[in-house]
Amino acid sequence: MSLETKRSSWGWSKDLGVELTITMTFSKWERLWFLILTFTFFLTLVWFYFWWEVHNDYNEINWYLYNRMGYWSDWSIPILVTAAAGFLYITALLILALCHIAVGQQMNLHWLHKIGLMATLVVTVVTMSSIAQLWDNEWEMIVISMQATAPFLHIGALAAVTALSWLIAGQFARTEKATSQMLIFTAYFAVVVALYLVPLTVSSPCIMEKKDLGPKPAIIGHRGAPMLAPENTLMSFQKAVEQKTHGVQADVVISYDGVPFLMHDKTLRRTTNVEEVFPELADKHSYMFNWTDLESLNAGEWFLRSDPFWTAGSLSGSDYLEAANQSVCKLADMLQIAKDNMSVILNFQDLPRDHPYYSTYINITLQTILESGIQQQAVMWLPNTERQLVRQIAPGFQQTSDLKADAERLRDKGIKQLNLRYTKVTSEDIREYNAANLSVNLYVVNEPWLFSILWCAGVQSVTSDSSQILSKVPFPVWLMPPNEYNLIWITADLISFTIIVGVFIFQNYHMIRWRLGSIRTYNPEQIMLSAAVRRSSRDVKIMKEKLIFSEINNGVENADELSLCSENGYSNEGIAPMDHRDMKLRMD
Repeated sequence: MSLETKRSSWGWSKDLGVELTITMTFSKWERLWFLILTFTFFLTLVWFYFWWEVHNDYNEINWYLYNRMGYWSDWSIPILVTAAAGFLYITALLILALCHIAVGQQMNLHWLHKIGLMATLVVTVVTMSSIAQLWDNEWEMIVISMQATAPFLHIGALAAVTALSWLIAGQFARTEKATSQMLIFTAYFAVVVALYLVPLTVSSPCIMEKKDLGPKPAIIGHRGAPMLAPENTLMSFQKAVEQKTHGVQADVVISYDGVPFLMHDKTLRRTTNVEEVFPELADKHSYMFNWTDLESLNAGEWFLRSDPFWTAGSLSGSDYLEAANQSVCKLADMLQIAKDNMSVILNFQDLPRDHPYYSTYINITLQTILESGIQQQAVMWLPNTERQLVRQIAPGFQQTSDLKADAERLRDKGIKQLNLRYTKVTSEDIREYNAANLSVNLYVVNEPWLFSILWCAGVQSVTSDSSQILSKVPFPVWLMPPNEYNLIWITADLISFTIIVGVFIFQNYHMIRWRLGSIRTYNPEQIMLSAAVRRSSRDVKIMKEKLIFSEINNGVENADELSLCSENGYSNEGIAPMDHRDMKLRMD
Protein backbone atom coordinates (compact mmCIF):
# COMPACT_ATOMS: atom_id res chain seq x y z
CA MET A 1 0.00 0.00 0.00
CA SER A 2 1.15 3.53 -0.75
CA LEU A 3 0.22 6.59 1.17
CA GLU A 4 -1.14 9.77 -0.38
CA THR A 5 -1.92 12.93 1.54
CA LYS A 6 -4.15 15.53 -0.04
CA ARG A 7 -3.25 19.21 -0.04
CA SER A 8 -3.94 21.08 3.18
CA SER A 9 -6.34 23.97 3.19
CA TRP A 10 -5.57 27.00 5.36
CA GLY A 11 -6.48 30.62 5.76
CA TRP A 12 -7.20 33.48 8.14
CA SER A 13 -10.05 33.59 10.64
CA LYS A 14 -11.19 37.11 11.36
CA ASP A 15 -11.45 36.91 15.13
CA LEU A 16 -9.61 33.79 16.16
CA GLY A 17 -6.44 34.15 14.11
CA VAL A 18 -5.04 31.56 11.76
CA GLU A 19 -7.24 28.52 11.02
CA LEU A 20 -5.43 25.41 9.82
CA THR A 21 -7.19 22.15 8.87
CA ILE A 22 -5.94 18.96 7.32
CA THR A 23 -8.52 17.31 5.09
CA MET A 24 -7.95 13.63 4.49
CA THR A 25 -10.45 12.44 1.90
CA PHE A 26 -10.91 9.27 -0.04
CA SER A 27 -11.58 9.32 -3.76
CA LYS A 28 -14.58 7.44 -5.10
CA TRP A 29 -12.31 4.61 -6.28
CA GLU A 30 -10.64 4.37 -2.89
CA ARG A 31 -14.02 4.13 -1.20
CA LEU A 32 -15.05 1.41 -3.64
CA TRP A 33 -11.92 -0.62 -2.97
CA PHE A 34 -12.39 -0.24 0.76
CA LEU A 35 -16.00 -1.46 0.49
CA ILE A 36 -14.87 -4.43 -1.62
CA LEU A 37 -12.17 -5.20 0.95
CA THR A 38 -14.64 -5.04 3.85
CA PHE A 39 -17.22 -7.18 2.03
CA THR A 40 -14.57 -9.76 1.12
CA PHE A 41 -13.39 -9.87 4.73
CA PHE A 42 -16.85 -10.77 6.05
CA LEU A 43 -17.43 -13.23 3.21
CA THR A 44 -14.15 -15.07 3.82
CA LEU A 45 -14.84 -15.00 7.56
CA VAL A 46 -18.18 -16.76 7.05
CA TRP A 47 -16.65 -19.25 4.61
CA PHE A 48 -13.72 -20.07 6.90
CA TYR A 49 -16.02 -20.40 9.91
CA PHE A 50 -18.37 -22.67 7.95
CA TRP A 51 -15.62 -24.93 6.67
CA TRP A 52 -14.03 -25.17 10.10
CA GLU A 53 -17.31 -26.13 11.74
CA VAL A 54 -18.24 -28.80 9.16
CA HIS A 55 -15.21 -30.81 10.25
CA ASN A 56 -17.82 -33.18 11.66
CA ASP A 57 -18.84 -34.08 8.10
CA TYR A 58 -15.55 -34.12 6.20
CA ASN A 59 -15.83 -37.83 5.43
CA GLU A 60 -19.38 -37.36 4.20
CA ILE A 61 -18.22 -34.51 1.93
CA ASN A 62 -15.46 -36.67 0.47
CA TRP A 63 -17.86 -39.55 -0.09
CA TYR A 64 -20.35 -37.26 -1.79
CA LEU A 65 -17.67 -35.85 -4.10
CA TYR A 66 -16.48 -39.41 -4.78
CA ASN A 67 -19.92 -40.28 -6.10
CA ARG A 68 -19.91 -37.18 -8.29
CA MET A 69 -16.42 -37.55 -9.72
CA GLY A 70 -15.83 -41.29 -9.63
CA TYR A 71 -12.60 -41.35 -7.62
CA TRP A 72 -11.73 -40.95 -3.95
CA SER A 73 -9.73 -37.99 -2.72
CA ASP A 74 -9.60 -36.01 0.50
CA TRP A 75 -10.92 -32.62 -0.58
CA SER A 76 -11.67 -31.31 2.89
CA ILE A 77 -8.17 -30.31 3.99
CA PRO A 78 -7.17 -28.47 0.78
CA ILE A 79 -10.41 -26.49 0.94
CA LEU A 80 -9.82 -25.69 4.61
CA VAL A 81 -6.25 -24.54 3.97
CA THR A 82 -7.38 -22.39 1.03
CA ALA A 83 -10.18 -20.83 3.08
CA ALA A 84 -7.79 -20.08 5.96
CA ALA A 85 -5.15 -18.57 3.66
CA GLY A 86 -7.70 -16.33 1.93
CA PHE A 87 -9.15 -15.15 5.23
CA LEU A 88 -5.75 -14.37 6.75
CA TYR A 89 -4.65 -12.47 3.64
CA ILE A 90 -7.79 -10.33 3.53
CA THR A 91 -7.59 -9.76 7.28
CA ALA A 92 -4.02 -8.46 6.93
CA LEU A 93 -5.08 -6.07 4.15
CA LEU A 94 -8.00 -4.79 6.21
CA ILE A 95 -5.82 -4.21 9.27
CA LEU A 96 -3.36 -2.19 7.19
CA ALA A 97 -6.21 -0.19 5.70
CA LEU A 98 -7.58 0.60 9.16
CA CYS A 99 -4.12 1.66 10.33
CA HIS A 100 -3.92 4.14 7.45
CA ILE A 101 -7.30 5.52 8.36
CA ALA A 102 -6.30 5.74 12.01
CA VAL A 103 -3.44 8.13 11.20
CA GLY A 104 -5.61 10.15 8.84
CA GLN A 105 -4.00 9.05 5.63
CA GLN A 106 -5.41 7.81 2.36
CA MET A 107 -5.12 4.18 1.31
CA ASN A 108 -3.99 3.23 -2.17
CA LEU A 109 -3.94 -0.51 -2.76
CA HIS A 110 -1.03 -1.74 -4.83
CA TRP A 111 -2.18 -3.33 -8.07
CA LEU A 112 -0.89 -6.72 -6.91
CA HIS A 113 -3.09 -6.50 -3.82
CA LYS A 114 -6.04 -5.50 -5.98
CA ILE A 115 -5.52 -8.61 -8.07
CA GLY A 116 -5.14 -10.72 -4.92
CA LEU A 117 -8.27 -9.19 -3.41
CA MET A 118 -10.41 -9.83 -6.49
CA ALA A 119 -9.01 -13.35 -6.91
CA THR A 120 -9.85 -14.19 -3.30
CA LEU A 121 -13.35 -12.77 -3.70
CA VAL A 122 -14.04 -14.70 -6.92
CA VAL A 123 -12.65 -18.00 -5.61
CA THR A 124 -14.67 -17.70 -2.39
CA VAL A 125 -17.91 -16.89 -4.21
CA VAL A 126 -17.45 -19.74 -6.71
CA THR A 127 -16.60 -22.27 -4.00
CA MET A 128 -19.50 -21.23 -1.78
CA SER A 129 -21.89 -21.38 -4.73
CA SER A 130 -20.67 -24.85 -5.66
CA ILE A 131 -21.14 -26.16 -2.13
CA ALA A 132 -24.59 -24.53 -1.98
CA GLN A 133 -25.64 -26.37 -5.13
CA LEU A 134 -24.06 -29.73 -4.39
CA TRP A 135 -24.60 -29.87 -0.64
CA ASP A 136 -27.21 -27.28 0.26
CA ASN A 137 -28.45 -28.88 3.48
CA GLU A 138 -25.01 -28.51 5.07
CA TRP A 139 -25.48 -24.76 5.48
CA GLU A 140 -27.79 -25.61 8.36
CA MET A 141 -24.60 -26.48 10.23
CA ILE A 142 -23.95 -22.75 10.74
CA VAL A 143 -27.19 -22.38 12.71
CA ILE A 144 -26.41 -25.46 14.81
CA SER A 145 -22.82 -24.42 15.46
CA MET A 146 -24.02 -21.03 16.69
CA GLN A 147 -25.69 -22.83 19.57
CA ALA A 148 -22.23 -23.84 20.71
CA THR A 149 -20.20 -20.79 19.70
CA ALA A 150 -22.57 -17.79 19.80
CA PRO A 151 -21.88 -16.80 23.45
CA PHE A 152 -18.14 -16.77 22.77
CA LEU A 153 -18.38 -15.18 19.34
CA HIS A 154 -20.42 -12.40 20.95
CA ILE A 155 -17.60 -11.63 23.39
CA GLY A 156 -15.07 -11.63 20.55
CA ALA A 157 -17.19 -9.36 18.36
CA LEU A 158 -17.73 -7.06 21.30
CA ALA A 159 -13.98 -6.78 21.85
CA ALA A 160 -13.39 -6.05 18.15
CA VAL A 161 -16.05 -3.33 17.93
CA THR A 162 -14.82 -1.78 21.17
CA ALA A 163 -11.27 -1.69 19.79
CA LEU A 164 -12.58 0.04 16.66
CA SER A 165 -13.88 2.87 18.83
CA TRP A 166 -10.38 4.42 18.79
CA LEU A 167 -10.46 4.58 15.01
CA ILE A 168 -14.07 5.79 14.84
CA ALA A 169 -13.52 8.45 17.50
CA GLY A 170 -10.43 9.71 15.70
CA GLN A 171 -12.30 9.92 12.41
CA PHE A 172 -15.11 11.74 14.21
CA ALA A 173 -12.63 14.27 15.58
CA ARG A 174 -11.04 14.91 12.19
CA THR A 175 -14.34 15.36 10.37
CA GLU A 176 -15.28 19.04 9.94
CA LYS A 177 -18.90 18.81 8.84
CA ALA A 178 -21.47 18.25 11.56
CA THR A 179 -23.60 16.11 9.24
CA SER A 180 -20.66 13.81 8.55
CA GLN A 181 -19.92 13.55 12.24
CA MET A 182 -23.55 12.67 12.93
CA LEU A 183 -23.48 10.00 10.21
CA ILE A 184 -20.31 8.41 11.63
CA PHE A 185 -21.63 8.47 15.17
CA THR A 186 -25.09 7.14 14.26
CA ALA A 187 -23.73 4.25 12.18
CA TYR A 188 -21.27 3.18 14.86
CA PHE A 189 -23.83 3.62 17.63
CA ALA A 190 -26.32 1.45 15.74
CA VAL A 191 -23.76 -1.35 15.37
CA VAL A 192 -22.78 -1.17 19.03
CA VAL A 193 -26.37 -1.21 20.29
CA ALA A 194 -27.24 -4.12 17.99
CA LEU A 195 -24.26 -6.05 19.30
CA TYR A 196 -25.23 -5.30 22.89
CA LEU A 197 -28.68 -6.79 22.24
CA VAL A 198 -27.55 -9.83 20.22
CA PRO A 199 -27.68 -12.17 23.27
CA LEU A 200 -31.46 -11.69 23.30
CA THR A 201 -31.51 -13.78 20.12
CA VAL A 202 -29.04 -16.42 21.31
CA SER A 203 -30.69 -19.75 22.04
CA SER A 204 -28.54 -22.66 23.13
CA PRO A 205 -29.71 -25.85 24.86
CA CYS A 206 -26.54 -25.74 26.95
CA ILE A 207 -27.68 -22.54 28.68
CA MET A 208 -29.45 -24.47 31.39
CA GLU A 209 -29.21 -25.52 35.01
CA LYS A 210 -26.96 -28.49 35.66
CA LYS A 211 -29.75 -30.33 37.46
CA ASP A 212 -31.84 -30.29 34.28
CA LEU A 213 -29.20 -32.07 32.19
CA GLY A 214 -30.39 -35.47 30.98
CA PRO A 215 -28.38 -38.71 30.76
CA LYS A 216 -25.50 -39.01 28.32
CA PRO A 217 -26.70 -40.12 24.86
CA ALA A 218 -25.93 -43.70 23.93
CA ILE A 219 -23.33 -44.12 21.17
CA ILE A 220 -24.00 -46.30 18.14
CA GLY A 221 -21.06 -47.19 15.92
CA HIS A 222 -21.57 -46.09 12.32
CA ARG A 223 -20.73 -49.20 10.27
CA GLY A 224 -18.82 -50.43 13.30
CA ALA A 225 -15.82 -48.33 14.33
CA PRO A 226 -14.70 -46.90 10.96
CA MET A 227 -11.92 -44.77 12.39
CA LEU A 228 -10.24 -47.85 13.83
CA ALA A 229 -10.93 -50.41 11.10
CA PRO A 230 -12.38 -50.65 7.57
CA GLU A 231 -16.12 -49.92 7.65
CA ASN A 232 -18.68 -52.77 7.61
CA THR A 233 -16.02 -55.43 8.29
CA LEU A 234 -15.78 -57.91 11.14
CA MET A 235 -12.79 -56.03 12.54
CA SER A 236 -14.80 -52.80 12.58
CA PHE A 237 -17.64 -54.36 14.58
CA GLN A 238 -15.19 -56.05 16.95
CA LYS A 239 -13.59 -52.66 17.61
CA ALA A 240 -17.04 -51.24 18.35
CA VAL A 241 -17.56 -53.96 20.95
CA GLU A 242 -14.18 -53.11 22.50
CA GLN A 243 -15.26 -49.45 22.74
CA LYS A 244 -18.41 -50.62 24.58
CA THR A 245 -20.75 -48.84 22.23
CA HIS A 246 -24.48 -49.18 22.81
CA GLY A 247 -24.99 -50.55 19.30
CA VAL A 248 -23.88 -50.57 15.68
CA GLN A 249 -25.42 -49.48 12.40
CA ALA A 250 -25.00 -51.52 9.23
CA ASP A 251 -26.14 -51.42 5.59
CA VAL A 252 -27.56 -54.70 4.32
CA VAL A 253 -27.46 -55.87 0.69
CA ILE A 254 -28.64 -59.18 -0.78
CA SER A 255 -26.21 -60.89 -3.14
CA TYR A 256 -27.31 -62.29 -6.48
CA ASP A 257 -27.48 -65.75 -4.92
CA GLY A 258 -29.44 -64.64 -1.84
CA VAL A 259 -26.80 -64.03 0.87
CA PRO A 260 -27.27 -60.91 3.07
CA PHE A 261 -23.97 -59.02 3.36
CA LEU A 262 -22.86 -55.55 4.46
CA MET A 263 -22.00 -52.77 2.01
CA HIS A 264 -22.81 -49.08 2.03
CA ASP A 265 -22.02 -48.02 -1.55
CA LYS A 266 -23.93 -49.25 -4.57
CA THR A 267 -20.69 -50.40 -6.17
CA LEU A 268 -17.64 -52.15 -4.72
CA ARG A 269 -15.04 -49.74 -6.13
CA ARG A 270 -14.40 -47.62 -3.05
CA THR A 271 -14.14 -50.28 -0.33
CA THR A 272 -12.79 -53.35 -2.14
CA ASN A 273 -10.18 -54.29 -4.75
CA VAL A 274 -12.83 -55.20 -7.32
CA GLU A 275 -11.02 -53.15 -9.99
CA GLU A 276 -8.04 -55.49 -9.67
CA VAL A 277 -9.92 -58.79 -9.38
CA PHE A 278 -12.92 -58.14 -11.65
CA PRO A 279 -12.05 -55.00 -13.63
CA GLU A 280 -14.84 -55.59 -16.14
CA LEU A 281 -17.41 -55.74 -13.30
CA ALA A 282 -16.10 -52.79 -11.27
CA ASP A 283 -19.03 -50.51 -12.09
CA LYS A 284 -21.74 -53.11 -11.46
CA HIS A 285 -23.97 -52.85 -8.42
CA SER A 286 -22.87 -54.98 -5.50
CA TYR A 287 -26.14 -56.94 -5.44
CA MET A 288 -25.29 -58.31 -8.91
CA PHE A 289 -22.35 -60.33 -7.49
CA ASN A 290 -22.54 -63.88 -6.15
CA TRP A 291 -21.30 -64.43 -2.64
CA THR A 292 -18.42 -66.59 -3.83
CA ASP A 293 -17.09 -63.63 -5.80
CA LEU A 294 -17.74 -61.18 -2.97
CA GLU A 295 -15.86 -63.15 -0.34
CA SER A 296 -12.81 -63.32 -2.62
CA LEU A 297 -12.41 -59.54 -2.51
CA ASN A 298 -10.18 -57.64 -0.11
CA ALA A 299 -12.15 -55.06 1.91
CA GLY A 300 -9.34 -53.60 4.01
CA GLU A 301 -6.45 -52.38 1.86
CA TRP A 302 -8.45 -49.35 0.67
CA PHE A 303 -8.68 -48.17 4.31
CA LEU A 304 -4.92 -48.15 4.74
CA ARG A 305 -4.36 -46.57 1.34
CA SER A 306 -7.06 -43.85 1.45
CA ASP A 307 -6.93 -43.28 5.22
CA PRO A 308 -10.35 -41.55 5.22
CA PHE A 309 -10.15 -40.41 8.86
CA TRP A 310 -6.34 -39.85 9.10
CA THR A 311 -6.18 -42.67 11.68
CA ALA A 312 -4.48 -45.51 9.79
CA GLY A 313 -1.06 -44.33 10.90
CA SER A 314 -2.02 -44.74 14.57
CA LEU A 315 -2.87 -48.46 14.25
CA SER A 316 -0.68 -50.96 16.01
CA GLY A 317 1.31 -53.43 13.94
CA SER A 318 -1.14 -56.26 14.56
CA ASP A 319 -4.17 -54.08 13.83
CA TYR A 320 -2.54 -52.84 10.63
CA LEU A 321 -2.04 -56.39 9.37
CA GLU A 322 -5.56 -57.39 10.42
CA ALA A 323 -7.08 -54.40 8.64
CA ALA A 324 -5.16 -55.20 5.47
CA ASN A 325 -6.71 -58.69 5.34
CA GLN A 326 -10.37 -57.89 5.89
CA SER A 327 -13.02 -59.26 3.53
CA VAL A 328 -16.66 -58.47 2.80
CA CYS A 329 -18.74 -59.26 5.89
CA LYS A 330 -21.91 -61.38 6.03
CA LEU A 331 -24.87 -60.07 8.04
CA ALA A 332 -24.92 -63.37 9.98
CA ASP A 333 -21.28 -62.95 11.05
CA MET A 334 -21.88 -59.39 12.30
CA LEU A 335 -24.94 -60.50 14.29
CA GLN A 336 -22.88 -63.15 16.06
CA ILE A 337 -20.60 -60.40 17.36
CA ALA A 338 -23.43 -58.09 18.34
CA LYS A 339 -26.03 -60.45 19.76
CA ASP A 340 -24.72 -60.55 23.35
CA ASN A 341 -23.39 -57.02 23.59
CA MET A 342 -25.37 -54.38 21.73
CA SER A 343 -28.28 -53.36 19.58
CA VAL A 344 -28.23 -52.98 15.81
CA ILE A 345 -29.72 -50.49 13.34
CA LEU A 346 -30.30 -52.15 9.98
CA ASN A 347 -30.74 -50.27 6.74
CA PHE A 348 -31.24 -51.83 3.30
CA GLN A 349 -30.38 -51.13 -0.29
CA ASP A 350 -33.38 -51.43 -2.56
CA LEU A 351 -33.17 -54.20 -5.14
CA PRO A 352 -34.20 -53.87 -8.79
CA ARG A 353 -37.22 -55.82 -10.00
CA ASP A 354 -35.05 -58.12 -12.09
CA HIS A 355 -33.09 -59.30 -9.07
CA PRO A 356 -33.80 -62.97 -8.24
CA TYR A 357 -34.65 -62.14 -4.63
CA TYR A 358 -36.54 -58.89 -5.19
CA SER A 359 -39.78 -60.22 -3.66
CA THR A 360 -38.25 -62.31 -0.88
CA TYR A 361 -35.24 -60.34 0.42
CA ILE A 362 -37.19 -59.18 3.48
CA ASN A 363 -38.00 -62.77 4.43
CA ILE A 364 -34.40 -63.85 3.89
CA THR A 365 -33.11 -61.03 6.08
CA LEU A 366 -35.65 -61.72 8.84
CA GLN A 367 -34.71 -65.38 8.83
CA THR A 368 -31.03 -64.53 9.13
CA ILE A 369 -31.68 -62.18 12.07
CA LEU A 370 -33.91 -64.61 13.97
CA GLU A 371 -31.51 -67.50 13.47
CA SER A 372 -28.63 -65.47 14.88
CA GLY A 373 -30.11 -65.51 18.37
CA ILE A 374 -30.04 -61.75 18.90
CA GLN A 375 -32.88 -60.42 21.05
CA GLN A 376 -35.67 -58.89 18.99
CA GLN A 377 -35.75 -55.78 21.21
CA ALA A 378 -32.14 -55.10 20.19
CA VAL A 379 -33.03 -54.74 16.50
CA MET A 380 -34.05 -51.31 15.16
CA TRP A 381 -35.75 -51.93 11.81
CA LEU A 382 -35.47 -49.03 9.35
CA PRO A 383 -36.97 -50.14 5.99
CA ASN A 384 -40.45 -48.77 5.35
CA THR A 385 -41.41 -51.61 3.06
CA GLU A 386 -43.33 -54.61 4.40
CA ARG A 387 -43.56 -53.25 7.95
CA GLN A 388 -46.75 -55.19 8.58
CA LEU A 389 -45.03 -58.44 7.58
CA VAL A 390 -42.10 -57.63 9.84
CA ARG A 391 -44.44 -56.99 12.79
CA GLN A 392 -46.06 -60.38 12.27
CA ILE A 393 -42.80 -62.33 12.02
CA ALA A 394 -40.76 -60.34 14.56
CA PRO A 395 -43.11 -58.35 16.81
CA GLY A 396 -40.27 -57.43 19.18
CA PHE A 397 -38.35 -55.36 16.63
CA GLN A 398 -38.24 -51.64 17.35
CA GLN A 399 -39.89 -50.09 14.32
CA THR A 400 -37.72 -47.12 13.38
CA SER A 401 -38.43 -44.36 10.86
CA ASP A 402 -35.95 -42.22 8.96
CA LEU A 403 -38.65 -39.73 7.98
CA LYS A 404 -39.44 -36.72 10.12
CA ALA A 405 -43.15 -36.42 10.84
CA ASP A 406 -45.65 -35.37 13.49
CA ALA A 407 -45.20 -37.31 16.74
CA GLU A 408 -48.84 -38.40 16.94
CA ARG A 409 -48.80 -39.63 13.35
CA LEU A 410 -45.65 -41.66 13.98
CA ARG A 411 -47.13 -43.31 17.04
CA ASP A 412 -50.27 -44.21 15.10
CA LYS A 413 -48.03 -46.07 12.64
CA GLY A 414 -46.38 -48.00 15.46
CA ILE A 415 -43.07 -46.18 15.20
CA LYS A 416 -41.02 -46.22 18.40
CA GLN A 417 -37.71 -44.78 17.21
CA LEU A 418 -36.56 -42.01 14.90
CA ASN A 419 -33.26 -42.15 13.03
CA LEU A 420 -32.59 -38.71 11.50
CA ARG A 421 -29.72 -36.56 10.33
CA TYR A 422 -28.76 -34.11 13.06
CA THR A 423 -29.50 -31.11 10.80
CA LYS A 424 -33.13 -32.16 10.37
CA VAL A 425 -34.34 -31.61 13.94
CA THR A 426 -34.41 -28.73 16.40
CA SER A 427 -34.40 -28.69 20.17
CA GLU A 428 -38.17 -28.10 20.06
CA ASP A 429 -38.63 -31.20 17.86
CA ILE A 430 -36.60 -33.29 20.29
CA ARG A 431 -38.70 -32.11 23.24
CA GLU A 432 -41.88 -32.90 21.32
CA TYR A 433 -40.72 -36.42 20.47
CA ASN A 434 -39.55 -37.04 24.03
CA ALA A 435 -42.95 -35.94 25.33
CA ALA A 436 -44.58 -38.46 22.97
CA ASN A 437 -42.23 -41.22 24.25
CA LEU A 438 -40.42 -41.47 20.91
CA SER A 439 -36.70 -42.16 21.11
CA VAL A 440 -34.50 -40.06 18.80
CA ASN A 441 -31.19 -41.22 17.29
CA LEU A 442 -29.23 -38.67 15.25
CA TYR A 443 -26.43 -39.32 12.75
CA VAL A 444 -23.53 -38.83 12.05
CA VAL A 445 -22.13 -37.08 15.14
CA ASN A 446 -18.34 -37.06 15.45
CA GLU A 447 -17.32 -33.83 17.18
CA PRO A 448 -17.51 -33.43 20.99
CA TRP A 449 -19.04 -29.92 20.69
CA LEU A 450 -21.90 -31.26 18.54
CA PHE A 451 -22.33 -34.24 20.83
CA SER A 452 -22.55 -31.80 23.77
CA ILE A 453 -25.24 -29.68 22.09
CA LEU A 454 -27.36 -32.75 21.36
CA TRP A 455 -26.78 -34.03 24.90
CA CYS A 456 -28.12 -30.78 26.32
CA ALA A 457 -31.06 -30.94 23.90
CA GLY A 458 -32.12 -34.32 25.30
CA VAL A 459 -31.22 -36.72 22.46
CA GLN A 460 -31.26 -40.37 23.53
CA SER A 461 -28.57 -41.69 21.18
CA VAL A 462 -26.25 -40.72 18.33
CA THR A 463 -24.63 -42.64 15.52
CA SER A 464 -20.93 -41.85 15.29
CA ASP A 465 -17.75 -42.65 13.38
CA SER A 466 -15.72 -41.61 16.43
CA SER A 467 -17.12 -43.78 19.20
CA GLN A 468 -13.65 -44.00 20.75
CA ILE A 469 -13.67 -40.19 21.17
CA LEU A 470 -17.26 -39.58 22.28
CA SER A 471 -17.14 -42.42 24.81
CA LYS A 472 -14.52 -40.40 26.70
CA VAL A 473 -16.64 -37.23 26.91
CA PRO A 474 -17.82 -37.22 30.55
CA PHE A 475 -19.76 -33.97 30.43
CA PRO A 476 -20.89 -31.37 27.85
CA VAL A 477 -18.04 -29.18 26.61
CA TRP A 478 -19.73 -26.24 28.33
CA LEU A 479 -22.84 -25.80 30.42
CA MET A 480 -23.90 -22.41 31.76
CA PRO A 481 -26.83 -21.48 34.02
CA PRO A 482 -29.03 -18.69 32.56
CA ASN A 483 -28.27 -16.29 35.42
CA GLU A 484 -24.54 -16.72 34.94
CA TYR A 485 -24.84 -16.15 31.20
CA ASN A 486 -26.89 -12.99 31.75
CA LEU A 487 -24.30 -11.69 34.22
CA ILE A 488 -21.47 -12.24 31.73
CA TRP A 489 -23.49 -10.60 28.97
CA ILE A 490 -24.39 -7.47 30.98
CA THR A 491 -20.90 -7.12 32.44
CA ALA A 492 -19.27 -7.35 29.02
CA ASP A 493 -21.67 -4.73 27.64
CA LEU A 494 -20.98 -2.32 30.50
CA ILE A 495 -17.21 -2.69 30.17
CA SER A 496 -17.45 -2.11 26.43
CA PHE A 497 -19.68 0.94 26.87
CA THR A 498 -17.35 2.46 29.45
CA ILE A 499 -14.31 2.01 27.21
CA ILE A 500 -16.07 3.45 24.16
CA VAL A 501 -17.27 6.54 26.04
CA GLY A 502 -13.79 7.05 27.48
CA VAL A 503 -12.17 6.75 24.05
CA PHE A 504 -14.58 9.25 22.48
CA ILE A 505 -13.98 11.75 25.30
CA PHE A 506 -10.21 11.34 25.07
CA GLN A 507 -10.10 11.61 21.27
CA ASN A 508 -12.35 14.67 21.22
CA TYR A 509 -11.12 16.28 24.45
CA HIS A 510 -9.90 19.56 22.92
CA MET A 511 -12.97 19.97 20.75
CA ILE A 512 -15.28 19.34 23.70
CA ARG A 513 -13.47 21.88 25.91
CA TRP A 514 -13.48 24.46 23.12
CA ARG A 515 -17.18 24.04 22.38
CA LEU A 516 -18.05 24.21 26.05
CA GLY A 517 -16.20 27.53 26.22
CA SER A 518 -13.73 26.55 28.91
CA ILE A 519 -10.80 27.63 26.71
CA ARG A 520 -11.57 31.08 25.33
CA THR A 521 -8.13 31.67 23.89
CA TYR A 522 -7.75 28.35 22.05
CA ASN A 523 -7.06 28.85 18.37
CA PRO A 524 -8.57 26.54 15.71
CA GLU A 525 -5.13 25.52 14.53
CA GLN A 526 -4.42 24.24 18.05
CA ILE A 527 -7.61 22.23 18.01
CA MET A 528 -6.98 20.67 14.62
CA LEU A 529 -3.33 19.89 15.35
CA SER A 530 -4.22 18.32 18.70
CA ALA A 531 -7.34 16.45 17.62
CA ALA A 532 -6.36 15.33 14.14
CA VAL A 533 -2.69 14.52 14.52
CA ARG A 534 -1.33 13.92 18.00
CA ARG A 535 2.13 12.75 17.18
CA SER A 536 5.37 14.20 15.88
CA SER A 537 5.45 13.55 12.16
CA ARG A 538 6.39 15.07 8.86
CA ASP A 539 2.77 16.14 8.35
CA VAL A 540 2.81 18.13 11.59
CA LYS A 541 5.97 19.94 10.54
CA ILE A 542 4.44 20.82 7.19
CA MET A 543 1.33 22.16 8.95
CA LYS A 544 3.46 24.37 11.19
CA GLU A 545 5.48 25.70 8.29
CA LYS A 546 2.39 26.56 6.27
CA LEU A 547 0.89 28.29 9.28
CA ILE A 548 3.98 30.47 9.67
CA PHE A 549 4.17 31.37 6.00
CA SER A 550 0.47 32.13 6.05
CA GLU A 551 1.08 34.69 8.76
CA ILE A 552 3.94 36.21 6.73
CA ASN A 553 1.79 36.52 3.62
CA ASN A 554 -0.98 38.20 5.58
CA GLY A 555 1.04 41.07 6.91
CA VAL A 556 3.24 39.86 9.72
CA GLU A 557 6.07 42.34 9.56
CA ASN A 558 9.13 40.31 10.35
CA ALA A 559 10.36 36.91 11.27
CA ASP A 560 11.39 38.05 14.73
CA GLU A 561 7.79 38.68 15.66
CA LEU A 562 6.91 35.23 14.37
CA SER A 563 9.71 33.67 16.37
CA LEU A 564 8.61 35.54 19.49
CA CYS A 565 5.02 34.54 18.84
CA SER A 566 6.04 30.97 18.28
CA GLU A 567 8.27 30.66 21.32
CA ASN A 568 6.16 32.54 23.86
CA GLY A 569 2.77 31.44 22.65
CA TYR A 570 1.49 35.05 22.13
CA SER A 571 0.72 36.99 18.96
CA ASN A 572 0.92 40.69 18.38
CA GLU A 573 -1.83 43.10 17.42
CA GLY A 574 -4.89 41.16 18.33
CA ILE A 575 -3.80 37.65 17.50
CA ALA A 576 -5.21 35.41 20.22
CA PRO A 577 -2.68 33.86 22.63
CA MET A 578 -2.02 30.18 22.60
CA ASP A 579 -0.41 27.75 24.97
CA HIS A 580 3.07 26.69 23.89
CA ARG A 581 2.54 23.38 25.66
CA ASP A 582 0.02 22.39 23.01
CA MET A 583 1.78 23.71 19.87
CA LYS A 584 5.00 25.58 19.21
CA LEU A 585 5.14 27.51 15.96
CA ARG A 586 8.73 27.33 14.90
CA MET A 587 10.68 26.32 11.87
CA ASP A 588 12.35 22.92 12.26
